Amino acid sequence: MGLLEDCQDLFGSSDLYEVLGVPRSSSEAEVRRGYYKTSLQVHPDRVPQDPHSTSKFQTLGKVYAVLSVAEQRAVYDEHGIVDEESDTVKEGRDWDEYWRLLFPIVTLQDIVNFEQTYNGSDEEQQDLLRLYRDCSGDMDQILDSALCCGPDDEPRVRRILQAAIDGGDLPALRAFTHKNCRKKAARKRKVSSVINNQYTNLIRPIRNLSVRRKRAASREAGFSSLISSMEEKYCNNKPAKKKKK
Repeated sequence: MGLLEDCQDLFGSSDLYEVLGVPRSSSEAEVRRGYYKTSLQVHPDRVPQDPHSTSKFQTLGKVYAVLSVAEQRAVYDEHGIVDEESDTVKEGRDWDEYWRLLFPIVTLQDIVNFEQTYNGSDEEQQDLLRLYRDCSGDMDQILDSALCCGPDDEPRVRRILQAAIDGGDLPALRAFTHKNCRKKAARKRKVSSVINNQYTNLIRPIRNLSVRRKRAASREAGFSSLISSMEEKYCNNKPAKKKKK
């Protein structure tokens, strides 16, 4: 299949701009950002449970490769076709390496900065509204697909979506409005699991290190006490006086 057919099959649309979630009037920087955001959602390392994640990620790389070249973008915009024989979309290219070249190693501070500007922004709200429609109101799917969101973000996400429903921007879908106690309990267990994992990975090693240090200090103190007693017994005793005949 060609690129447009792959997009239709994997993303439900053959429109390259829709696949990246950006309008046709987007600037080069906006197209790049759309590619970055969408690729984060489908990257095989992020969604290993999706059997199509690798194909989606590779297809996204081809989409961006087309729209990032002015001549090819102009041809697509005017005629709606893609040159399948060009080096841009050729098979066998390492799209993961291509992604890493476009977006250098992201530091923890970069992620924190992005979350601080993204969470609560109009951009996040629009993304959540789109996910609500795409996921038919299913909170599990919404939380799994949303950027910078985890199970503990459910109350905040639900407030945003409920406000949009109350304001008439979204339809009230049963999957969202109907309280499924079983699913809600499962999400709570997921939050507890995340917290437990954080404890296991962060707190417990620190506590164990503290315990080991205390034990080492205790052993050192015991050893020092033993040495002191031996010195007192064998080194510090005055020689016994000889008895006079």
